[in-house]
Amino acid sequence: MTQALRIHEVAPRDGLQNETNVLSTTAKLSLIDALIDAGVRDIEVSSFVHPRWVPQLADASDLIARLPRLADVRYWALIPNQRGFERAVDSGIRHIATVVSASDTHNRKNLNRTRRETIAAQREVVGAAKDEGLAVRCYVSTAFGCPFEGDVPATTVVDVAEALFESGADYVALGDTTGLAHPVQVRSLLAAFEARDISLGKLAVHFHDNRGTALLNAITAYESGIRILDASVAGMGGCPYAPGASGNLATEDLVGVFDAMNVDTGISLESLCEAGAQAELLIGRELPGRLHRYWMGVRERSSESQSA
Repeated sequence: MTQALRIHEVAPRDGLQNETNVLSTTAKLSLIDALIDAGVRDIEVSSFVHPRWVPQLADASDLIARLPRLADVRYWALIPNQRGFERAVDSGIRHIATVVSASDTHNRKNLNRTRRETIAAQREVVGAAKDEGLAVRCYVSTAFGCPFEGDVPATTVVDVAEALFESGADYVALGDTTGLAHPVQVRSLLAAFEARDISLGKLAVHFHDNRGTALLNAITAYESGIRILDASVAGMGGCPYAPGASGNLATEDLVGVFDAMNVDTGISLESLCEAGAQAELLIGRELPGRLHRYWMGVRERSSESQSA
């Protein structure tokens, strides 16, 4: 096997935030259990946003209280502000994520603040989180383009990330919020980080798939030196504040390709496909991920042949 790849699973948070139907806490826990059984070890389980904004995640504290405590599994929760941080600390979660947009327009629509105001607020939140001994990953949304402003200069993205690292962030995740990225752009942006002497080992990438390029972008990022990739089982998710945003890169599609490339993810592809199938049942409709449906078809045909 070549160098290991870490998968950061976002389905229980980013995957559910856009759904109309609110899943029960028990249903969410069953999906998280399936992901753990498959070998996923970084799972973004919820968000401490105001329930009025995202009612699907209103049960964050209850969900976290009921999570299985496993030494090798890291649970993450997104926090939008100081109040969200306080709720996260009270919940006992040890890994938090924050978010700022590289595009000022998207940042206003997402967080009702300018980018500069959000970065200033995050300095306080990230500092407080480090004082509590928490791990912090910071999302930079619209890193590969904005639905309102178009192209976002690489220097702007690097400046934002650098400010977050200076605040104490452990990792920065570059978000392709509306699926605008392409491989040449991925290489170029990552090269801009290296030119600023920012280690790619401290970066993750988060691709959406509305142009069908997410998997290719993920491979390009890995070949450029990225070792943390975000994904969502069965391709659940999208951004409610970005017109045209579609599902995330499907975790099982990602793992299937990297298995074929002989890259170790530590995840059982068959069990992950089972988790994808379970996600589809919970949501109640066909989801955009491909490999879990292919796997289900193979299993059904195998069962039929054995019964014949």
